[in-house]
Amino acid sequence: MTTFALIGAGPGLGLATARRFGAAGHTVALISRGTEHLDDLTAELARDNIQARGFAADVLEPASLTTALRAAAEALGPIEILQYSPVPRADFMKPVLDTSADDLDAPLAFSVKGPVTAVNAVLPGMRALGRGTLLFVNGGTAVRPHPERAGTSVAFAAESAYARMLHDVLAPENIHAAQLIIPGAIRPDAEHSSPDVLARRLFAIHESRDAFRHYAEPLPD
Repeated sequence: MTTFALIGAGPGLGLATARRFGAAGHTVALISRGTEHLDDLTAELARDNIQARGFAADVLEPASLTTALRAAAEALGPIEILQYSPVPRADFMKPVLDTSADDLDAPLAFSVKGPVTAVNAVLPGMRALGRGTLLFVNGGTAVRPHPERAGTSVAFAAESAYARMLHDVLAPENIHAAQLIIPGAIRPDAEHSSPDVLARRLFAIHESRDAFRHYAEPLPD
């Protein structure tokens, strides 16, 4: 049995993707900075007969993230699928002319150092398995920068570049890196961007193993 590791576990998209991958037979590692809801999510998944466990880590603290991912693999089994989808902080989204160089430190740590740390932690296990999937979930500013959201626009673009390079160099090793762009808000009533629809889409990306970039819905004009 292999593990689906979710960085950015929460009650919306996180729970839906955990449920979808868990239903396919994977154990689930729920990784989040806030530990108060991890027990609730684990209990929710247990009601669906999905084995899950929570691990506390902050993506802005690389050592804690590495420790959590290694602990998850030891406790639940090797990590075959990694999803990186933590929610950016509101203060990452300042207007571009109000953004200083220092203001970019946290967004870049969040969207670049965090993914690099996570991938380096799970890649040896994926190579040992002979397969793996790296899923990166980003908002629309990853491909269309927004002047009122400078931090995420810069940082998501950098994350996109990193993930694309992984897609190209890891494909010969049967490790598939892919990105899902979600242009708008995730809402339970959204046709293309509800948690359940997005979870099914992410699982389909894992299974199809083809293109790098996917869109939940077209970018608005």
